[in-house]
Amino acid sequence: MGLTRYQLPLKPVIGEIVSGSPAERAGLRADDEIVAIGNQRVEHWDEVVKLVRAHPGAPLVFEVRRGSALLPAIAVTPDSVAEGARKIGRIGAAPRIDRSALADLIVDVRYSPLESLNRAVLKTWDTSVFSLRMLGKMIVGEVSLKNLSGPITIADYAGQSAQGGVASYLLFLALISISLGVLNLLPIPLLDGGHLMYYAIEILKGRPLSDRAIEIGQHAGLVLLITLMACALYNDIYRLIGG
Repeated sequence: MGLTRYQLPLKPVIGEIVSGSPAERAGLRADDEIVAIGNQRVEHWDEVVKLVRAHPGAPLVFEVRRGSALLPAIAVTPDSVAEGARKIGRIGAAPRIDRSALADLIVDVRYSPLESLNRAVLKTWDTSVFSLRMLGKMIVGEVSLKNLSGPITIADYAGQSAQGGVASYLLFLALISISLGVLNLLPIPLLDGGHLMYYAIEILKGRPLSDRAIEIGQHAGLVLLITLMACALYNDIYRLIGG
């Protein structure tokens, strides 16, 4: 489409060194400013990344400023890492990020209580419709059953969302609640949606279903739910073992 992502301008200053990495072995430290690599001067972190990626396993000479002193040349040999069908270089160093510049990119939007309620209802509806569409695509085979998740995956993502802050964690809880609500309202015996289905049939027929019909429906619903739970748990264990 001709679009490219916005890249926050970063100075070639090291913010973090990975333990045991080529950068640490060469003697680079956090807050070191990379002045040049080889004979090429660098002014942005992107230039450092491009040069390092282009030289997997090949020694590079870094000119570094530490504090006010310009250090002697430091030789760093990037690790050779596979990326698809090609090899790229990595030294295990991350840039120092200017938090004040990052804050300028964040916009805080607030709504009135009434508008918030309206947006919450619309978001709940959109999420519910999306969940139903995904279930429908799973039934017809357009979406793999591997997308089903059980308690292990839910617990894993709950922990990851909690690390992202209160807002992220609450959004995850809302997503799980909506998904469970949609599942519970499906016309499957044993679920609330199954009871609603029985009531609807009773209204249309003018009399309750027979005990035999209800019993068959309960058994079919139980088999379906057990199969669904087993599939979700299998996916959880597969992800856990396979990483």
